[in-house]
Amino acid sequence: LLHLSLTDLGCICTTVPKAMHNSLWGTTTISYTGCAAQLFFFAFFMSAEYFLLTIMCYDRYVAICKPLHYGTLLGSRACAHMAAAAWASGFLNALLHTANIFSLPLCQGNALGQFFCEIPQILKLSCSHSGYLREIGLIMVSGCLCFGCFIFIVFSYVQIFRAVLRIPSQQGRNKAFSTCLPHLAMVSLFVSTIILAHLKPPSISSPSLDLALSVLYSVVPPTMNPLIYSLRNQQLRDAIRK
Repeated sequence: LLHLSLTDLGCICTTVPKAMHNSLWGTTTISYTGCAAQLFFFAFFMSAEYFLLTIMCYDRYVAICKPLHYGTLLGSRACAHMAAAAWASGFLNALLHTANIFSLPLCQGNALGQFFCEIPQILKLSCSHSGYLREIGLIMVSGCLCFGCFIFIVFSYVQIFRAVLRIPSQQGRNKAFSTCLPHLAMVSLFVSTIILAHLKPPSISSPSLDLALSVLYSVVPPTMNPLIYSLRNQQLRDAIRK
């Protein structure tokens, strides 16, 4: 949860403050270096967040389906290694995309149809066919990796729900479902919108649709995650009531 909160904070701080600044001051500009930095950090935090959500699903699977093995499968060292792997994978993914995108010649103007520097919007400004295909290939590889993680999440939740339905206590089943369903809903929203934003055909693209999809995957999950996970904490709920 600590690592997830850091990625959520990073995602929001990468895009929203600049968009608010432009809105309040009536400007629509960002420097070339600032755009590159924004793209890198956004891809870095978003990738790390998705890998952390996958790890959290594995944590739930072990806790519910293999509770007696939890201490050996998910000890402190294993958790540290998985968290480090999530951050390292996010860094590598962001570095590859940023280096490739900003090596492309941009000859279609310099206006992005988005409130932050997003890969599909920058690709529209490029006139390099080989570079475009190279970036599409990187997006496809990232998409396949994300889809593989999603299949793992779905398979894990199938096993979790089968185990939960065997719990004799109605209260126990409700507790397990209330723990898992918000996480599954956020992952589904995150994956579906980011895939649509990056892999949808140009024929269905429109400024309003692009904006809606970008908000759904870049702002909504990082905003909702702290609410979902913190409001499950009884001590925090008691403090809010007081």
